[in-house]
Amino acid sequence: MKREKTSLLKNGAVQSILASLLCILLGLLLGYIVLLFINPTGAWDAISTVLKNFFTYPSRPAAMKYFGSTLVKTAPLLMCALSIQFAYKVGLFNIGAAGQYVAGAGACLYAALAWHMPWWVCLILAAAAGAALGALSGLLKSYCNVNEVISGIMLNWIALYAVNMLLNGVKEPTSPYTNVVASFNSTALLPSLGMGKLFTNNQYVTIAIPLSVLVAIGVWIVLGKTKFGYELRATGCNKDAARYCGMNEKRNIILTLVIGGALAGIGAAFLYLSGYEQWQCTQSSVPAMGFNGIAATFLGGLNPIGTVFASYFIQHITSGGAYVDKTLYCSQISDLISSLIIYLCGFVLFFKYFMNSRIARKEERESLKEKEKLAADSAAKTEEGGRK
Repeated sequence: MKREKTSLLKNGAVQSILASLLCILLGLLLGYIVLLFINPTGAWDAISTVLKNFFTYPSRPAAMKYFGSTLVKTAPLLMCALSIQFAYKVGLFNIGAAGQYVAGAGACLYAALAWHMPWWVCLILAAAAGAALGALSGLLKSYCNVNEVISGIMLNWIALYAVNMLLNGVKEPTSPYTNVVASFNSTALLPSLGMGKLFTNNQYVTIAIPLSVLVAIGVWIVLGKTKFGYELRATGCNKDAARYCGMNEKRNIILTLVIGGALAGIGAAFLYLSGYEQWQCTQSSVPAMGFNGIAATFLGGLNPIGTVFASYFIQHITSGGAYVDKTLYCSQISDLISSLIIYLCGFVLFFKYFMNSRIARKEERESLKEKEKLAADSAAKTEEGGRK
């Protein structure tokens, strides 16, 4: 029985699940401790509210409607997480996913509001804008040896202010927000296909939700089951060895960041073409969606399927934090609790390494005990034979 348990714990998927659950529990515990220091009277209710999210509504129709809204924001987060994960599997850290997300938002909104394009054209343009920004980072990495983290961070801010200027021409006259897509060009809205009826006629629930899950499955197939994915992963493991085997490592690096950028750009289109949000043209910080994708991909154990559930959980607690009693805690406390859990998501790989080390030491001790037992049995038999 012990051997079966050990082999189960050595399974990568099981380790990822256990490590992710540990991160979540530690994050909630730390958040609860912070709440106790601030105001102990409402600490338990606050942490419970974060976890409940839409379950705080007593009526089922209201709960289902806000459940749908949580899923609406999960779709772009999942796409950003897949963007980062795709690059990470190839040995690249695409921190520029935030800027690629911004570029996608700018392209789809401008096409929808200025050119009155249909939703599928806006979606393609969003992917192209994100891909272009990813390609720029890839070219700098391949031909100028510029670290993708440095170029990604710089391009995030360039994209933000460029999009602010671009969308300034399609904003409302009396506010810093862009025009409402539903009012100015309803054809740019993603189709619902009747899915909104499942969530109490939530108008923002669209095909973006199932499409994002299908993309996750596609990424899993491409990276793990195809020759193309093998070449990309081989390039990430060792560029020199990949080149020696006849692979074009520069092309693979650029192509990886192009695909990652396209995924992030599509994520922005999934949100803004649902009509759920408008872009604020005076925005001075890069949207958190791209950075939260880092947490989602690590919490998901760097597995596209696991990332689907991790993305939903992160969005669930982020949305749940908005329902915390503001008379007891400041409005930022919900962000603090979410940030603690998100921060600990970065330790998933550390926890997996810790578990593997403990398992290896345990197996080594058991192996030594077996050897000592065999040696003792052999000595006993030898002694018994000598007596005879």
